[in-house]
Amino acid sequence: MSEFLQQLVNGISLGAIYALIALGYTMVYGVLRFINFAHSDVLMIGAFVGFYAAPYFPKDSFFGGIGVLIVAMIVCAIMGIVIERLAYRPLRKSSTLNVLITAIGVSLLLENGAQLLFSAKPRPFPQIFPSQALHFGNMVVSTNQIAVLVIAILLLGALQWIVLKTKMGTAMRALSFNPIAASLVGVNNDVVISFTFGLGSALAAAGGILYSLNYPSVDPYMGIMPGLKAFVAAVLGGIGNIPGAALGGLVLGVIETFVGGSERFSTWRDAIAFAILILILLVRPAGLLGKMQAEKV
Repeated sequence: MSEFLQQLVNGISLGAIYALIALGYTMVYGVLRFINFAHSDVLMIGAFVGFYAAPYFPKDSFFGGIGVLIVAMIVCAIMGIVIERLAYRPLRKSSTLNVLITAIGVSLLLENGAQLLFSAKPRPFPQIFPSQALHFGNMVVSTNQIAVLVIAILLLGALQWIVLKTKMGTAMRALSFNPIAASLVGVNNDVVISFTFGLGSALAAAGGILYSLNYPSVDPYMGIMPGLKAFVAAVLGGIGNIPGAALGGLVLGVIETFVGGSERFSTWRDAIAFAILILILLVRPAGLLGKMQAEKV
């Protein structure tokens, strides 16, 4: 039982990170109906911003860690807005294939640009929060895992509040439902879309910082695998559905952790995410919390 609870705690901590990253995918898809494959590389940029910002804040301090997190989120929010303005806005009336190819191009640009700027050598991520192992019987819970879970819950709650309780959130939901009708009632679609990209990129940065706490190494290609798994989590929960993205992230994190902790199936840890993707597309394409929608041909 203690081993089960230990793996459950580890899985929830990992799933919370996937949930934060998945929210960026699902928000952009909910508004624009396309997948921003550069999202995983914004995560990587956020981790590098945290790496370089950490020396300017107190070490092993909760407030210092929060400061690093906020700086990374602000920088990546600005980057997300710039990417939307320069790369995606000119293609808004183009085909989905053109936008998809552009997203892959932006992803490659960020990866290779980071390799040129930071070098390809992995670097140890600094300890920005106080690190301590807490023992509960045979269970060991690190303060990093607690910080990850608390920050993820606070950010998820803040996002839900923005979407449901603010004018900008109302505009986002209106734009997602009908862009033309939203513009007719005074919604500035360009501003709302830029805000959505900025908010999603800020969450990706938070995910990058929290991911680096659990796997303390940063490199230009670090965002590829967690980004792909977060995309699977978004599809699992229901792409375009915010609670679904959170649920999908938690489910995927728990399943991956239990598979990784098995002696027999530990080498299948990364493969299980893509097996889940195939299964959910075959059995329930709309995801766990998504709704099937008929489209005119």
